[in-house]
Amino acid sequence: MTITTCIFDAYGTLFDVAAAARQAAREPEFPALKDRWADVANQWRLKQLQYTWLRALTDAHTDFWEVTQNGLDWALEATGLDGDPALRGRLLDLYWQLQAYPEVFEMLSALKAGGMQTAILSNGSPDMLAGAVKSAGIGAVLDDTLSVQSIGVFKPHHRVYDMVGARFGCARDEVLFVSSNGWDAAAATGYGFETVWANRSGEPTDRLPWVPVHMVSDLTNIPELAGLK
Repeated sequence: MTITTCIFDAYGTLFDVAAAARQAAREPEFPALKDRWADVANQWRLKQLQYTWLRALTDAHTDFWEVTQNGLDWALEATGLDGDPALRGRLLDLYWQLQAYPEVFEMLSALKAGGMQTAILSNGSPDMLAGAVKSAGIGAVLDDTLSVQSIGVFKPHHRVYDMVGARFGCARDEVLFVSSNGWDAAAATGYGFETVWANRSGEPTDRLPWVPVHMVSDLTNIPELAGLK
């Protein structure tokens, strides 16, 4: 069936989640972060994801902002940087100001010009996502931003992917789903979406029952994969 709807994960897919630590590391107030920012960013993101999975499995859902703070606290302690409250506050402030990757606006604009429906489907809370969309300046090329907060469970629960059909009235095979998380793209494949893994860092494929249909290094060719010329 023809693709009509392009759905995107947010953090790491459209928005550069390492940008907060990278920016803070450039600021003279935080010299200890200068050579540790990449480690902090990676640990922060990993724990953020792990906590969503554990909360989904244990039926202990919470706001994504709490998960984000919990992940940062773990990362700062793991890297020995937990003694600076100002650093913690600055990193959290910057997380509300994430920028989109360079190709995102042009790619989304091409999808809209080609008649596609476009939306974010994210673990992020509505206020976090609204802040990121505004900061990145991509609101005009999105039809909606869907947050799991409305259903109370994180990805990759099937109820999250159900939100797309409920919002847009499309069949599963009309959806091109794009995520930078291989496990997210794989689960969406199992759900019935056409999927794209935006594997920016060249990671191995997750050993799961399903695999992403397509793999790309950035989002430049998404309109082509959606069937646009």
